[in-house]
Amino acid sequence: MSTPKPSYLNFDKKHYPWKPDIDYRLKPAEYRVGKGEQGVLICEPYKSEIGRYWRFKTEAIAEESSEKIFNLFEDYLKADDFVGADMARKYLQMGYTRARRYANYKGGKKYDKEDDYALMERGTGDREKAAAAEVFYKRWKQAEANVQYGSMKKQWKDERG
Repeated sequence: MSTPKPSYLNFDKKHYPWKPDIDYRLKPAEYRVGKGEQGVLICEPYKSEIGRYWRFKTEAIAEESSEKIFNLFEDYLKADDFVGADMARKYLQMGYTRARRYANYKGGKKYDKEDDYALMERGTGDREKAAAAEVFYKRWKQAEANVQYGSMKKQWKDERG
């Protein structure tokens, strides 16, 4: 049985639905919800608006970061801006997944590119990142449980994908 390889090795940029040259506030119909955190590091202007607050080095930093991002999430909802709200939700999710990666693997490195992308040893990471991950997890789930967001997301996916 072969070990799984990271998905980014076979990344198909041409067919990736999110493009860095689109202003998704001006052209929201171009936005796709996608799976998980897809598009989070591409979709402007949201990447710049939200990404500057995204930090997870310590639990305290994660608290401040996730609160700011969650406030942006609520602001986007108030403005009836689903794309912004979904992007903020993705940053909260990514705060959790990236902090967990650093909690699980030393330096956040899951694969060893020098050894045919073999999985690195799990359990070698930074304990502080586990606490940061928990902070982001709570805010991410709070965002996903928002009734207005859920309704907007369902409508968006039904109409646009």
